[in-house]
Amino acid sequence: MFKKVLSLLLIATLLCSMALCFASCNKDDDATGMSESPLPIPELTADFTVPEDFKIGFICLHDESSTYDKNFIDAVLRYQAALGLKDEQVIIKRNIEETEKCYEAAVDLVSQGCDIIFANSFGHEPYVAQAAEAYPDVQFCHATGVTAADKGLDNFHNAFASIYQGRYLAGIAAGLKLNEMIEEGKITADQAKIGYVGAYTYAEVISGYTSFYLGAKSVCPSATMEVQFTGSWYDVTAEKNAAEALLARNCVLISQHADSMGAPGACEAAGVPNVSYNGSTYEACPETFIVSSAINWAPYYMYITKCFSTGADINANWCGGIEEGSVVLTGINLDVAADGTVDAINDAIAEFKAGTLNVFNTANFTVDGKTLTNADNANIKDGYFHESEVISAPSFDLRIDGITLLNEKF
Repeated sequence: MFKKVLSLLLIATLLCSMALCFASCNKDDDATGMSESPLPIPELTADFTVPEDFKIGFICLHDESSTYDKNFIDAVLRYQAALGLKDEQVIIKRNIEETEKCYEAAVDLVSQGCDIIFANSFGHEPYVAQAAEAYPDVQFCHATGVTAADKGLDNFHNAFASIYQGRYLAGIAAGLKLNEMIEEGKITADQAKIGYVGAYTYAEVISGYTSFYLGAKSVCPSATMEVQFTGSWYDVTAEKNAAEALLARNCVLISQHADSMGAPGACEAAGVPNVSYNGSTYEACPETFIVSSAINWAPYYMYITKCFSTGADINANWCGGIEEGSVVLTGINLDVAADGTVDAINDAIAEFKAGTLNVFNTANFTVDGKTLTNADNANIKDGYFHESEVISAPSFDLRIDGITLLNEKF
């Protein structure tokens, strides 16, 4: 009788083990590859008619080898398809330096009959403004710039997006990954150090890495960050070296505001989780890529084209956010991301849409141990820093506690 009971117990134990294994295997099968994007690129539709002779020109700092420029150019192609524009109506100039070359490119686009000219890099701004002064009948639009309102030109405009929202969401994914590493015993809580590869010490970059850090810290309170600057928007070697230097300093997760595959490639080689920018690196880095945020410029292209086509004024400063479809995320790499990442990001998106989540809430950071108020910074009102409201470009340049800058590049 005892042997019979023992046999039954052994069979039951075996069946339970097989069931658990089967469930585990099914979970792994279900959780492989990329999820759907929590913030996908929206479909473009036009409620206006473009003049038959309409032309638009684009000035890009680099070409598609730069993730930043590829993101702009991909948006151009979506915009062109949505409006049914012919190739001769859309002219893209690639690899235009932030020098007099930009002015020359703008003049050439004017000579080709462009009604709107858009330039995509911060250093292009003075040359775009120069062209706007010289050619008042052409509309000039510039991404990331800060001087359009002060210039007072009817044909010169700045634009950006609330990408700090997207970076905060990507930061949540990073923070949850740090928590997973802590729970699995791979690191201790005080070893939850993020490395960040930045281009320059500009407000745009500071706003970006700070919002990313605050997203991570919202779920992993012990997280800290170190930032290494390259002094270039696009330099494969410098970005790779910066990432490797951060890894040597025991950073256990890397993100970036730079435009090459240098940092993601270094992370893949080292087996360290990475959050990229301006597009997925999943194909090249399947073992380490988690998620990427990006600005979708197509809504702005549609906006300026509608204004031109209907005779409406183009705002001197325009900033699109989640609601406008200007802030997007890739899918999440379920093979690398921590469990619950998709749900956590979706919850935060719902808060953004409800207006209950402010990235730069002063209750969530300090500067030199102090919680800031309006007396410390004019952009702080109602308990948070109002980013991209006075001008479209980021203006958050505070050095908050928990983030260490290893060098400075202006």
